[in-house]
Amino acid sequence: MSDSTAASTSSQPLDEIMLAMDVVDTLRHQEKLVAHELDSDARDEELKERLRKIYAAQGIDVSGDVLEEGVQALKEDRFTYRPPKSGLRTGLASLYVSRGRWGKWLLLFIVALLIAWGGYRFFVSGPKAALPKKVEATYTQLQDSAKSEKGRNFAKRFYEQAQTGLKNQDEITAKRALHEMENLQGALDQQYSLKVIARPGEKSGVWRIPDVNSSSRNYYIIVEAVDAGNKPVKVAVTSEESGKTTMVSKWGIRVEEGIFQSIGADKQDDGIIQNNIFGQKKKGYLVPEYQFPTTGGAITSW
Repeated sequence: MSDSTAASTSSQPLDEIMLAMDVVDTLRHQEKLVAHELDSDARDEELKERLRKIYAAQGIDVSGDVLEEGVQALKEDRFTYRPPKSGLRTGLASLYVSRGRWGKWLLLFIVALLIAWGGYRFFVSGPKAALPKKVEATYTQLQDSAKSEKGRNFAKRFYEQAQTGLKNQDEITAKRALHEMENLQGALDQQYSLKVIARPGEKSGVWRIPDVNSSSRNYYIIVEAVDAGNKPVKVAVTSEESGKTTMVSKWGIRVEEGIFQSIGADKQDDGIIQNNIFGQKKKGYLVPEYQFPTTGGAITSW
C-alpha cells in the first residue's frame, strides 16, 4: 500500500471504512460470477454496477468513490485476514489462548507428580537415608540400657547384622536387625514382678508328660507379670513345647517337683500363697531374678 493510500484510509470516517470492508467482502463473492466472462475493466464496472443494485435494494446509498475504493482494495488484497507465520511467539500465543482446554489437565498432572514425589520422599528415600542414623542411635541407647552381659551381647549381634545389611545395601536385612534392636530395647525397659496365680478358679501349677519320656513329668508354676500398680504386663515368652514366642502376661515356669509340691501345699493350707513372688524383672536386664530354682523353661498354654 502506498503512503497516499494509507493517508487517505486513515483520514476516512469509520463508517466509510466499515462500508468499504463490507464492499470488499461482497466483491469477493460477486467477482466469482463474472471473473471468467469479462476483461479486467469490464469486470470492475460490472462489479460496481452489481454492488449499486445490492446496496440500493437494502436502502444503502453507496458513492462511486466507495465502490472504486472497494475494487482497489480487492485488487490489493486489503481487509483480508492472513494467519500469522508459524514461530515461537505464535505457538506460545496459541497455547495461551487454548489454556482453558488443556490447563486443568496440566494442573492435575503437576499435582499428581508432586504427590508421587512427596510420597517417594516420605515413604522411600527419606526413611532409607535415615536408616544408618537410626541404627547407630538405637545401638547407643542399648549400650546405655543393658546392665547384663547377655543384653550387651544381643545388642552387639543385632547391630552387626544391621551394619552388614547396610554395607551390602540390603535394606531388608538392615531393617530386620533394627527391629530386633528395638524389641530388645523394649524388653530391657520392662519392669515387673512375677506373682504366682492364686485366684479362685485358676490353677497355680500344672504338670505335663513330655513326648520324649512318657514315664516322667514336667512341673510348671503359673505366674503373672504385673507392674508396680498390679496391672498385667505383656511379655515375650517362648514355649518349650511349641517353640513359638508369644506376648502373654501369664505363663508357666518349669520347676522341680519339690518346688511344685511346696507351693501347692502353701495354697492348700488356707487358699492363699504366702510367698507368692516368684521373681522380679528389673530395668536393664532381660530375665527376672527368680526367688525359686527354675530351669527357665516355659509354657504359654495349659
